[in-house]
Amino acid sequence: MSGSAVTLGELADALGLRLEGDGAKEIRRVATIQSAGPGELCFLANERYRAHLSASRAGAVILDEGSLSACPVDALVSDNPYADYARAAALLHPPRRPEAGVHPSANIHPDVTVPPTAHVAAGAVIEEGVILGESVVVGAGVYLGHFCQLGGGSVLAPRVVIGAHCRVGRNCVLHPGVVIGADGFGFAPDKQGWVKVPQLGGVQIGDRVEIGANTTVDRGAIEDTIIEDDVKLDNQVQVAHNVQIGARTAIAGCTAIAGSSRIGKGCMIAGGVGIAGHLSIVDGAVVTAMTLVSRSITEPGVYSGSLPMDDSAAWRKNSARFRKLDDLARRVTALERSEKQKGE
Repeated sequence: MSGSAVTLGELADALGLRLEGDGAKEIRRVATIQSAGPGELCFLANERYRAHLSASRAGAVILDEGSLSACPVDALVSDNPYADYARAAALLHPPRRPEAGVHPSANIHPDVTVPPTAHVAAGAVIEEGVILGESVVVGAGVYLGHFCQLGGGSVLAPRVVIGAHCRVGRNCVLHPGVVIGADGFGFAPDKQGWVKVPQLGGVQIGDRVEIGANTTVDRGAIEDTIIEDDVKLDNQVQVAHNVQIGARTAIAGCTAIAGSSRIGKGCMIAGGVGIAGHLSIVDGAVVTAMTLVSRSITEPGVYSGSLPMDDSAAWRKNSARFRKLDDLARRVTALERSEKQKGE
């Protein structure tokens, strides 16, 4: 994919990086360290790819100070090569924003004011009371429910649904198929079956939030489900009713968060994690892939683990014993050492 040509010097100035090489060289696009050629920019942030550096033909490489001596081509020296690569890629390949205007097939309630800077695509439906910020993009087939709000600069890809009385902040990106504000899973057991619990809350999403394709965020049962500023959710994440996710937390694909759990600020939750309901996760916690979080996390750190399915009573006993295995192993080792000394 072609980008916008800039000089290496311009890139260095824009990113605040030290340039080692020809500032007049033109850079047009980004590429991988294995394939980059003249006019292309790559980066080195992972030791597993260091072997490719010495043979690089790239126009320039973003790397750290420790890798500079092994670089055969021009370089931009960075304390965080991956983050600076991301900024460079955004400069070289700016996202295309559609022109302002409303497609004739869009169905917009007559009381809704569409800012002249907004783009509303074919087949979009915008209900009564919706508030649109400046420069929003409402993609094809998007549905905006009654009295919802969309902050300035936010982009809704095709087929996004935002339910009634939900709010999305400024400069957010919602990818195809995202559903905000569907009913939470609330049913009370009864002798005749299940009684649906009305889901009366909404969803409040902060600024600069990005939500991946087909992710769902349920409305609250009474109070709102809350996603704070700068949260990043991957594809196919399930956020149940009344969950709260703190600012700057990132959650990878296929994670499921049960109702009323609270996740702190700056957390990293890997893919396929299950988080039980009514739990709290402290700020800055890291949870690795496929972990089952069945109790609150009260201390920052890295957490892992899951056990195979079993009869519930047996599983609970074994789970409790599993946490004692390290202590048991130490005691067994000490006993074996003692027995060996006796034998000598």
